[in-house]
Amino acid sequence: MGLGIVMITGFAGTTSEEQYFEIAKNIDIFGKLYREVYLSYVDEVEPGKFMREGIDAMLESLDPFTQFISASEIEDFKFMNTGQYGGIGAVVTNVNNKVIVTEIYEGNPAQNAGLEAGDEIVKIDNLDVDGNKMDNLDIRNLLRGQPKTGVKITVKRPGSAGTQVIEVMRDDIKIKNVPIFKMVSKEVGYISLTGFTQNASGEVRQAFEQLKKENPEMKGLVLDLRGNPGGLLFEAIEVSNLFIPKGEKVVETRGRISGATKVYQAMNTPVDLELPVCVLVNRGSASASEIVSGVLQDLDRGLILGQRSYGKGLVQNTRPLSYNAQVKITTAKYYTPSGRCIQAIDYTHRNEDGSVGKIPDSLMTSFKTKAGRVVYDGGGIKPDLVIERPDLHKITQDLLSKNVIFDFATQYKLDHPSMAQQPEEFVITDEIYQAFTDFCKKNTFTFETQTEKELGDLKKILEKESYNVEVENEMKALEAKLKEGKKDDLKDFRNEITPFLKAEIVSRYHFRIGRMRAGLSEDPELKSALALLSDKSKYASLLNGTIISDASKK
Repeated sequence: MGLGIVMITGFAGTTSEEQYFEIAKNIDIFGKLYREVYLSYVDEVEPGKFMREGIDAMLESLDPFTQFISASEIEDFKFMNTGQYGGIGAVVTNVNNKVIVTEIYEGNPAQNAGLEAGDEIVKIDNLDVDGNKMDNLDIRNLLRGQPKTGVKITVKRPGSAGTQVIEVMRDDIKIKNVPIFKMVSKEVGYISLTGFTQNASGEVRQAFEQLKKENPEMKGLVLDLRGNPGGLLFEAIEVSNLFIPKGEKVVETRGRISGATKVYQAMNTPVDLELPVCVLVNRGSASASEIVSGVLQDLDRGLILGQRSYGKGLVQNTRPLSYNAQVKITTAKYYTPSGRCIQAIDYTHRNEDGSVGKIPDSLMTSFKTKAGRVVYDGGGIKPDLVIERPDLHKITQDLLSKNVIFDFATQYKLDHPSMAQQPEEFVITDEIYQAFTDFCKKNTFTFETQTEKELGDLKKILEKESYNVEVENEMKALEAKLKEGKKDDLKDFRNEITPFLKAEIVSRYHFRIGRMRAGLSEDPELKSALALLSDKSKYASLLNGTIISDASKK
């Protein structure tokens, strides 16, 4: 009992006798309940699983980022912080009870051993996994392990009969925070930052300095944070520091316990203070990504383009528990230099059903950047120039979710063992797209539009209310028209489908970096950033507030 009290005291710093008693009382109740259920329940209860359900349910009442990390999950947790793990260097996913290799990391053991995207894994060492309904975590745990240890992977390869055994020697797998940096025009450099694990700032610094050294004429930079879920607070501070003066306030954290409230300043000499910077964000840019974009926006050091970011203004710290387990706890909220917290969802005030809501516009508070521009809290980072992307059509969504594009890329690689073009040069020709259309027909690809779904719901209502006979002919006619109209959807939405098709095919030859490079040539946010950086007058006017930016509008 004493251990539980010491742990809580360390977190909360309370001294109240009533609180001590309440903690002790509830731990005692919980322990006895757990024991009685385990001993007396009609069916056998698995102790570890039963306790995990209770822990997860308890933490779920707080926020999604406060999590229990068991000893078996420590490797995944380390990977989130370091970008490094012991394994084979491949992404493996359970798709319809089939374990499919969906991505290979270039230059790592899986590629060196001959494993390919599209391979179906049927056995890992001596364990059959085909149809075993194993989740992705179970599969990852089987493939990961200490470097210099081997694993035998039995696969079915599309286009080949039978199975083959591929022996892979595990190694340290390090996922780069900066997978790609290059010049995207004669005068503009581009750096993609996809994570904030250890040394993210070092990778950005190295990329920037190399671009400047090799391209002394560089007059602008695009920092791409789209889809970056965040990571280490320290790395966010250091990345920000690369472009802002030493001594400038970067971020402040405010929490309930001692030590959670702290102001962080730029401690190092920046790499550049003058070069115009455009930062790209989207709905997947969260946490550390929002700190960097918020700092550059608040200090008028750069302009933000894209879509409103995720809105995660919470800071987590980890605490050790017994038996090598840990708990990751939300201990503070962070505030950008202007004083705003970008947390979009209020987890402290729940509705009666337990749900939470987004902070409404009416409750958002305005703040001012260093130059006096208006920005708002409570809803992520709103870009200075909003570039909305329309939702994907249902056919594109289903082509992706049903792995049709993935499977076609696998077939394309079988038919074309090598690719002569560089990622940027590869084009989905009429011939390739016709082959894709034929592939969809051969595999009887179907999808249900929202109209069809609602029409189906309407038919059920009509039948329930006995109106179906009166409108039967009209309903059949409408269904026939919808079916006829869908025949041309692959053709009508070619422009929307093509970028995904191109990226997937290119990735089979040029891996993750190739996928990214292939998408840059037609990237709408990048095009807007290049246009803005080439228009010095507009860039300066947005930065000093002469032109009202989208960030100033709710």
